Amino acid sequence: MKKVLVMLLVALTVFTAFVSCSKKSAETAEAATTTTTTTTTTAAPVAETKAAEPVKEVAAAPAAVYERGDDEAIYEEVLGEYEALCAKAAAEANDDARFVLYAQAEAYLLDSAVMLPTTTQGGAYTISRVAYRTIPYVNWGNDDDRWYGIIISEDFISKEERAEMVEMWNAAVKGEGTYDAAAYLKSKGHNIVTDYKTTFSTAPVTLDTLNTSSQSDTEILVNTTDNLVQYNNLGQMVPSMAESWSVSDDGLTYTFNIRRGAYWFTSEGTVYSEVTAYDFEAGFQHMLDAEAGLEWLVDGVVKGASEYLYAGGSWADVGYKAIDKYTVQITLEQPASYFITMLTYSCFSPICKPFYESRGGVFGKEEYAAAYAAGTINYGLATDVSSQVYNGAFLLQKLNPDSEIVVVKNKKYWNRNAVKINSITWIYDNGENPVALYNDVVKGTYAGLGLTEASGTLALAKADGNFDKYSYVSDTTSTSYFCGLNLNRGTFALESGAVASTKTEQQKIDTETAMMNKNFRKAIVSAFDKETYNAVSRGQDLALTNLRNMYTHPEFVQLSTDQTDEDGHTFVAGTMYGEMVQYYCDKLGAGITVADQCNGWYNAEAAKKYLEAAKAELGDSVTWPIVLDNVYYSASNSQVAQSEAVKQVIEAALGSENVVINNVEATTSSDFYASGYRASNGEAGNFDIFYGSGWGPDFGDPCTYLNTFLGYGAGYMTKVIGLF
Repeated sequence: MKKVLVMLLVALTVFTAFVSCSKKSAETAEAATTTTTTTTTTAAPVAETKAAEPVKEVAAAPAAVYERGDDEAIYEEVLGEYEALCAKAAAEANDDARFVLYAQAEAYLLDSAVMLPTTTQGGAYTISRVAYRTIPYVNWGNDDDRWYGIIISEDFISKEERAEMVEMWNAAVKGEGTYDAAAYLKSKGHNIVTDYKTTFSTAPVTLDTLNTSSQSDTEILVNTTDNLVQYNNLGQMVPSMAESWSVSDDGLTYTFNIRRGAYWFTSEGTVYSEVTAYDFEAGFQHMLDAEAGLEWLVDGVVKGASEYLYAGGSWADVGYKAIDKYTVQITLEQPASYFITMLTYSCFSPICKPFYESRGGVFGKEEYAAAYAAGTINYGLATDVSSQVYNGAFLLQKLNPDSEIVVVKNKKYWNRNAVKINSITWIYDNGENPVALYNDVVKGTYAGLGLTEASGTLALAKADGNFDKYSYVSDTTSTSYFCGLNLNRGTFALESGAVASTKTEQQKIDTETAMMNKNFRKAIVSAFDKETYNAVSRGQDLALTNLRNMYTHPEFVQLSTDQTDEDGHTFVAGTMYGEMVQYYCDKLGAGITVADQCNGWYNAEAAKKYLEAAKAELGDSVTWPIVLDNVYYSASNSQVAQSEAVKQVIEAALGSENVVINNVEATTSSDFYASGYRASNGEAGNFDIFYGSGWGPDFGDPCTYLNTFLGYGAGYMTKVIGLF
């Protein structure tokens, strides 16, 4: 997600920030591979005087038919131990001890080879008119998509100017001065602009941010909605809809005092009603009722949420209540030091209760499900900006999914003096013409662009001098993209017939059987040369800059005290999370280097050894080569180049007589995303390997990543390995 799910954009634009077989599977495959050809037999030759025996025909065995396996059985075999390790960590109250336990779990996940971390955001050559870190700066939640404070110049910012702003920002974070980017730029002769244009490739499909878990829905709408608290551009948490808050001594109860005089507005700026505590309570219940992929974040965190979701519990017993008009009280199941960091994510957003009800909205899980099925709720429709009201810095005034999205400054917003721009306009761009996009950036239509080798934009910038004058390497982020290996494929073409696999039934069976073999999976991920994959898009000089080798950002958390694990190994205070994951990967013999900015998984010789082991274990249960479908978007030069690179490096390392990468073309971005990123569940994933999805953390604890691979529907990202 980030929030919850993030997609790997098909055009790299940077403006402000931008799986040994299971028993069941083995039995299915074995039955399917014991087919015989039709044969005829005759009796032995006899004297001519004896009539010949009639020919007896042997019935043909049925053709092989692929059958999808059982999600639960597959998960238990492949990741059951991982889930147990996560549960052990979650039960640990001490933060540092919990971090150590989660490091063990993450090492197990990586060693299972069901997924291969590939890249993170940023780390690209960029030219931009946007001032350094003038949006909220934080590694989790939605706030880094809030653009109200963005400072934009009419002209590109030079390398030297940007370097000076970086120094100013670092000093301000340390409390050694202030960071006023606008004043600095003006002093250098820049003119500041107040209307911002950027691009989008996937539009929101709903305006109800509590009924979605996709970043493409929330990254725009976060600009129209304020939560209880938010982060500023120095990474500090500050009041928003809550003017103040307190935490009980036992760490279980959080009390928030709601800001008086803040309002909900229609898309045209008319006051609808005052923001109250009841709107926050209503928002939380609606989020649980909708069950759209946010509810798992609070399962086991907020008191009574699990019972309400899964055991017929009463809303009255859920620990999220409006005590009065201006007081919200949240009660936890157990102390969670990271809980306050969760509040900047959309699952804690308010809704205007009276407006929601006026549009047919109802409360209660069964009641909501019935109303939704009946189509009587017309709240938050992406086709109608007036079907939502807004309490944030901007008002949504236009949403055309094929052309343009526009928000304008809310002139009556409670914190309007902090809003530095008058409008934000997103223009649809599917990445098919990066040269035209580059020219638009140079003309000033858009504020900036990430420069890549495959798109041709890097060469353009070098030719016209913009690279030398203005380019910089953008910051990397905590978002982690990864390649998922489909353990239990259920779809081989979209409903339209597009993006269709050419595999035979027997090839489908063989792929499923092979994918359930750990050594086979290890062979695939070890043969995936990420440096080559990345270089064809970004250029060789930045091929390593944004590589990520573990799921969680390696510096996401660190120990504040010395910690000794069950085997007697001590990690000293200050140890980064990634260092602990590396230690446990080494113990498992995973053969992985987890630090950023290195090709930490690729080892062609190891890949060959894993393949030899897999072939010995699989025996004659499969026919080689194993064919793996890899879906790519053919209108994107970067994706075309990357898909060809993936095929080349894996087949070169393992031999095309053993593994064939079948690059399957998606001719539209919607078909590409439908095959993976927007697949509704594991069964709907139309791929064998897919590297178009990623995860951005929702709050400040490793479980925000690792919980996404919990089983039985609890983890959001298991669908990218074909489960649940």
